[in-house]
Amino acid sequence: MLNGKVVFITGGTGSFGNCFVDQVLARYRPERLIVYSRDEFKQFQMRSRLAKYDGVMRYVIGDVRDADRLSRAMRGADYVVHAAALKQVPACEYNPEEAVRTNIHGAMHVIEAALDAGVKRVAALSTDKAVNPVSLYGGTKLVSDKLFIAANAGGPGGTRFSVVRYGNVAGSRGSVIPRFRALAASGAAELPITGLEMTRFWISLEEGVELVLRALGSSAGGETFVAKLPSFKVTDLAEAVLPGCAKREVGLREGEKLHEVMITREDAPHTLEYQGHFVIYPRLSWWTPERVLPGGRPVPRDFVYSSGTNESRLTVEELRQRLRSVPEC
Repeated sequence: MLNGKVVFITGGTGSFGNCFVDQVLARYRPERLIVYSRDEFKQFQMRSRLAKYDGVMRYVIGDVRDADRLSRAMRGADYVVHAAALKQVPACEYNPEEAVRTNIHGAMHVIEAALDAGVKRVAALSTDKAVNPVSLYGGTKLVSDKLFIAANAGGPGGTRFSVVRYGNVAGSRGSVIPRFRALAASGAAELPITGLEMTRFWISLEEGVELVLRALGSSAGGETFVAKLPSFKVTDLAEAVLPGCAKREVGLREGEKLHEVMITREDAPHTLEYQGHFVIYPRLSWWTPERVLPGGRPVPRDFVYSSGTNESRLTVEELRQRLRSVPEC
């Protein structure tokens, strides 16, 4: 799929971006792989780590807020992955204008640049927080998702846009695993739990990249790809990190949910289940059933995909085993 093609990724020096670049270089032979991001030091680190790929890699300093810069950088691209975003919930709550400029205006700029450049397919990363959002971050990502889906209104044959949705990546910066590990390493005997009934989905960076590659390879335009994942109780994660620890309930933070929801009951009538993922299809006038990807089966009409009710649940021992493959931040 990506052999001989030009691949472009926004936010390419982040955790996802690094994993995506590694996977593409290992599995394909792209003509060029363009990393577009704001952080010159992270680009220097990536360039140093991937020095043997200098003939393929291109590193472009730029911000998705800058429409002109983005448009110039994307010229000639065949496939685009949009991973750039402001993601920290508290930071977005305190800096709402910045979240809107990056997550909403930036999405619009990516869409416009891709259309102007004649890109084949675009996959935009989303989040569970965009589903029934209670935080500004979730609200901006909901708008972003709607923009990318609506960008397909021009009909088949042009640029195809899709959305890829999953929750917090295991071990990502600012998430619960590094926090628990840091407390355990400091000699703590108890770990703080925002809610004793709290659950989350488990996804690795590699699994996230795999779903994005699947979207780039199969999208007909307008789909929301949702990862099919196991879930876990946060209290079980605490036990896996620090066996026998006390667990202190501290309450939900602003914009935080007790459970992650990926598919709502309202989306269920338009959702098909595939072997390793779900696809939510749009309910818009331009969308036609001929765009449905083969191999799926309808979910029950009252289906809700939530970490709290998910049938696939990790045990403490299974969590402990998975933690061994999660690198230290």
